[in-house]
Amino acid sequence: MEALWDYGPLGSLMKNNIKKEWLKTFVQSRDGVVLIDTPVIMHPKTWEASGHLQNFMDPLVECKNCHARFRADFLKEKKCSQCGKNEFTKAQNFNLMFKTFLGPVEDAAHLAYLRPETAQSMFTDFDLVRETMRLKIPFGIAQIGHAFRNEITTGNFTFRLREFEQAEIEYFVKPGEDEKAFEEWVDDWENFIIKLGIKKENLRRYEHKKEDLSHYSKRTIDIEYKYPFGWAELTGIANRTNYDLSQHAKFSQKELNYFDEETKERYVPFVIEPSLGIDRLLLAILCDSYEEIKGGRTETTQSVKEEEIVLRLNKKIAPIFVAVLPLVKNKEPITKKAREVYEKLKPHFACQNDETGSIGKRYRRQDEIGTPFCITIDFDTLEKNDVTLRDRDTMKQERVKIEELMGTLKEKL
Repeated sequence: MEALWDYGPLGSLMKNNIKKEWLKTFVQSRDGVVLIDTPVIMHPKTWEASGHLQNFMDPLVECKNCHARFRADFLKEKKCSQCGKNEFTKAQNFNLMFKTFLGPVEDAAHLAYLRPETAQSMFTDFDLVRETMRLKIPFGIAQIGHAFRNEITTGNFTFRLREFEQAEIEYFVKPGEDEKAFEEWVDDWENFIIKLGIKKENLRRYEHKKEDLSHYSKRTIDIEYKYPFGWAELTGIANRTNYDLSQHAKFSQKELNYFDEETKERYVPFVIEPSLGIDRLLLAILCDSYEEIKGGRTETTQSVKEEEIVLRLNKKIAPIFVAVLPLVKNKEPITKKAREVYEKLKPHFACQNDETGSIGKRYRRQDEIGTPFCITIDFDTLEKNDVTLRDRDTMKQERVKIEELMGTLKEKL
């Protein structure tokens, strides 16, 4: 099915590593930000209150010749990509939310929607989270989870999906302090992306014009990445004002405000929302890390005419951190020693024990998947109890005692 993708073993590990770094940066290491996990289906009134039923639309047109449907603002050269004709129906608004039903009866009373974003439960749970965690303004609620959008036009691999993962924070601040908080979050969000390995020169900021802002937004800045198909939104930061809490209070008939014990003020907080698509970030990291080396690298190739691929991933998000490679296969003392080293390391690092193929091919294989370090077990290992530790990027090799290997790798990580 279109725009629904699987992640294999390596992609899944890398995706999880990105999420771990996000949690470490914005929840674990930051005061006043807490994590929640909520269902992908919410009460239909939620989407009425948030404005999604009325405003979460894209312009849809249909080719009069072949009846293919397109997002009007994505049409290239105003021609149908299926038949080449340029006659289309008048654009109509199309709601992007997926519909479903709760329970065994499929009628209007049981209609529900898959969430198109993770944000709304952070607003509906605002009071509960604030009270149970004894939080004071400013504070944030964070969530990572799946979201669903029935996109009219998909494409560009995993850039525009119908099911994707979001990492979002709703950061609640006192009205009047929202602009300062907004600027800080733009900087923090961009710095996080750069920290994961994206080159700064491949990023730019785009501020939405006032007339193009979403219905809830006072100000929005997208951080765009220079993908192979051009500049496109990687992540966004929005000043949502007090729109969401006010709307949910109105529809639930329950107050969602904040009382400052020190100043004795009561107000509805403003919200700064930094939002990140995990799939888009992973795609950008792959694009930024990918390198083709003409002629290969002499250590790993039989012929200088060969071409080598190196994925220069940040060490913390690489799916495999270290690979253990016995120099020759089918040599019992060496393969046994390699297995011992692998078993010692794998509780602490993402490891792989690779015995298949020549040592050169195995180096290349690990370079292609972005493994930062390779450990070679050779005949000297059996005599001196040390190994060769090879760096992916510099190709530098050093001998390290097995008893010192754990500390050396932790230091490099």
